[in-house]
Amino acid sequence: MLNKIHVRQIVYLLIVLSFFSLALAPSGDMLIAKNMASDDRQLTVTGVEFLGEVVIPTGATFGGTEIGGLSSITFDPNRGVYYTLSDDQGNRPTGDPVRYYTVIVDLADGTLDEGDVEFAGVTQLFESKKTPFAPGGLDPEGFTLGREGFLFMSTEGPTFSDPNIDPFIRRYNHNGRVTADLPIPDKFLPNGVDKGVRLNLAFESLNPTPDGRVLVTANEGALFQDGPASTFTNGSLARFLLYDLRKRIPLAEYVYEVAPWAEPTSIFGVNGIVEILPIDNAGTMLVMERSFSVGGTQGGGTGNVVVINEVSTQGATDVSGEEALYVGGSPIAFTPVSQREVFAFNDLGIPIDNIEGMTFGPSLPDGRQTVVIISDNNFSAGQFTQFIVLALEIGPAN
Repeated sequence: MLNKIHVRQIVYLLIVLSFFSLALAPSGDMLIAKNMASDDRQLTVTGVEFLGEVVIPTGATFGGTEIGGLSSITFDPNRGVYYTLSDDQGNRPTGDPVRYYTVIVDLADGTLDEGDVEFAGVTQLFESKKTPFAPGGLDPEGFTLGREGFLFMSTEGPTFSDPNIDPFIRRYNHNGRVTADLPIPDKFLPNGVDKGVRLNLAFESLNPTPDGRVLVTANEGALFQDGPASTFTNGSLARFLLYDLRKRIPLAEYVYEVAPWAEPTSIFGVNGIVEILPIDNAGTMLVMERSFSVGGTQGGGTGNVVVINEVSTQGATDVSGEEALYVGGSPIAFTPVSQREVFAFNDLGIPIDNIEGMTFGPSLPDGRQTVVIISDNNFSAGQFTQFIVLALEIGPAN
């Protein structure tokens, strides 16, 4: 039997070999875990188990950069590694570039323990060809592996240093070079007053359906014209935005009802969609919703209250033709996606940091599906980078 040291040696060899040939890039079919349907059957989560966590302290470094701001993660099944995006905007005193890391997460024994997470590479992401991003020129958030081995990155648009930046979804090769842009519907583009995404509430999430044909993202909270952002007393209306990846065009939009803040605060609070992970090709998805309140107490002292909801777009209204979900101060008529809570991180009884990324990993020998989750430490000494692994039982919905 291979021990963990041997497994790591094999994985390192695969990483080296994979970058010598595009032939090893995964096809759309390779993105499907073995226990997930490749047809249009509707699936559902029937059980969740916690497999462990690994914490990396703030200040840790790799490849001359500071590990931190990990806002998204995606699994490459052909290479057996993960890619995780740092939301470093390139304007920190360290001067580290916009980048993603290649990471090994060793789940050979079915658990996540100390020493099971190793950083194996770092790759700079460019604005175009060999031109780096200008400092503060974007807020990178979503990152995923799509069809034919391309990587996709989504951004939140406006930043605190520049409120006039549009959000984007861009396709990259593994060398960090741009290969295509996906068009963003005009309703999402901000004017900072009454239209488009709000500051820090745009495309935090990004993942494809198992067949690799549809890419899904969402604005974290309501567009200006779609009603108020969430507060402790009211929720918010976010839009799922689906793309046809073969044509690289928008496909549909659906409404998700974001909950109010989990905790009251007079200082700062927010709640919104931080990740979406489709579990079938029939519109069933896992949505990670994170509430943060400065001074909150329910989140193990960190102020973070995070849940995973299972949602379905079946029966929901496609609102892509609606420029605004609020007219005259009231919501228009539509049917939102259905949703039910399947997991609450605060039930684990461990400190929960600023969780933002979620991806399917390999299947376990018993057929359950692993899910790897990461947190964004905001490069703050009072926070930490957290890897959490869950095992999901996924079966037919009917």
